[in-house]
Amino acid sequence: MIGRSLSRTKNELSEFLTRHRRKLTPADVGLPSHGRRRTPGLRREEVAALAGVGLTWYTWFEQGRDIQVSEKFLLNVAYALKLDDAECSHLFLLAHRRPPPPEAHQWISVTPLIQQLMDDLATRPAYVLNLRWDVIAWNTAADDLFGFSTQEPEIRNILRLVFSDPAMRRRLPAWRDDAPKLLAQFRYDFAVAPDDPPMLTLVEDLKDLSADFRRWWETPDREETQRGIGSVMTTGTELQKFRHETLVVDEHRHLRMVVYFGE
Repeated sequence: MIGRSLSRTKNELSEFLTRHRRKLTPADVGLPSHGRRRTPGLRREEVAALAGVGLTWYTWFEQGRDIQVSEKFLLNVAYALKLDDAECSHLFLLAHRRPPPPEAHQWISVTPLIQQLMDDLATRPAYVLNLRWDVIAWNTAADDLFGFSTQEPEIRNILRLVFSDPAMRRRLPAWRDDAPKLLAQFRYDFAVAPDDPPMLTLVEDLKDLSADFRRWWETPDREETQRGIGSVMTTGTELQKFRHETLVVDEHRHLRMVVYFGE
């Protein structure tokens, strides 16, 4: 009975991965398309590359072979296949792993309507942050301003951008005013999940990367807060000043949209 059950689960895992791989096109994941394909969807090597895992290991995993995979492996595959929260949890169950909390993979996507809302804002930069301030979605105007699409997901974070990216710091003429206000706002979010490992890792990383972050984190002395950056030099050396509004996108998952309004 146990053997048959495990075999059935492996078949379900293989069918689940194959189905989701074939639902995606290269354009869906930002890859070039080279003419017609003999089979629909992405190739295994493309999924492996997007997930940052070995092709052989991913192939064995999709085939349902008896291999052990880590939580990071599963999360990377879920990201590559653009799985939503429910699908990601189902993947973990099929792989006989406890599903991660929503915070572990909430940055994967927003709903199509939220993305459409941001896109409809056109020239107004807008992006969605999770509780850790990872940027999980954005519109073209925000990408033009901050270059989110050129950054790896693991470091696509507003605080990392502001405190540890020298090129971005040179583009922020009011950095000494903006940075501590952003940090003061982040403190309120940190208080929601002070024992969360990813939150703690981010704080420790930024302490190592930025003396200013370390000093302000250890000796807070500012009450004024903000979620957005107040002024940015564009690549054409034009100064743009902004005000911001924050919209709650998903209260349960602590997702917020920050919209920039030019002054």
